[in-house]
Amino acid sequence: MQTLTAPELAQWLADESREPPVLLDVREPWEFQTCRIEGSLTIPMHSIPERMQELEEDAPIVCICHHGARSMSVAAFLERNGFTNVTNLTGGVHAWALQVDSSMPTY
Repeated sequence: MQTLTAPELAQWLADESREPPVLLDVREPWEFQTCRIEGSLTIPMHSIPERMQELEEDAPIVCICHHGARSMSVAAFLERNGFTNVTNLTGGVHAWALQVDSSMPTY
């Protein structure tokens, strides 16, 4: 499984020459309401099996959660189910708030 840091994701999102990834936020709705990376798609972790058909198998997908553990599980699940370009955001939105966007609330 591929991983990337919050600053690496910020560079990717700023690079107009690269295909933008699907930012798949797997946290619970209340967490997504609290803070999120702009442009994220929210599908809570428990809903992934029934909703993964909403995702393209070959699209670049970056899985996101609070600290990176749930998103790592989802990324592994997606890979086991045929998704070929999945990356986990290490440190999750918490790392994003600390390293990229200090205006983002933390919890």
